[in-house]
Amino acid sequence: MINSSRVALAAAAIAFLSIPGGAQADTIRRACLTSPNGGASIQLCGCIQGVADLVLSSRDQRTAAKFFRSPDKAQEMKMSSSRSDARFWEKYSYFGAVAQEQCAAS
Repeated sequence: MINSSRVALAAAAIAFLSIPGGAQADTIRRACLTSPNGGASIQLCGCIQGVADLVLSSRDQRTAAKFFRSPDKAQEMKMSSSRSDARFWEKYSYFGAVAQEQCAAS
């Protein structure tokens, strides 16, 4: 049985990729590939970038990319009392959940 969220995400991805000039700057993919923790494959980082393109704005992607280099920044953001940080964290958490679901096999 096909998961309806996967179908919706796949449809959105197809629509996004069919828009001319729709590709983003691969901010997340590059951060993933150069992460000091290492071990991430090109396929996994590409999948994570695809989810980021659907879920996060370019600005949010730049913020999230910093977490690959410095996980402490993520913890600081999560614990922040700032409303804008809380809004970002909500989007970032959703992005993480979707990426984990969609990219687990990569």
